[in-house]
Amino acid sequence: MTDDLRMLDEFLDDAYVGQERLAAADLQRSAVAADLPATVLARIDALPEGEYAQDEAAEALRTLEGTS
Repeated sequence: MTDDLRMLDEFLDDAYVGQERLAAADLQRSAVAADLPATVLARIDALPEGEYAQDEAAEALRTLEGTS
């Protein structure tokens, strides 16, 4: 697992505390506020619009691995 993926997993664990679903825009705002590295932010910014459960977000972000 790359450092970026490890950071994404930790970020998602924190972001979804007490939340069942989050919009891509909410994840983007939280990622900026968390001061994540540019490579991680770029991947989160590439998430298509919509709401995601944590497992859905993690899968979508991993799928984007080859595009960042």
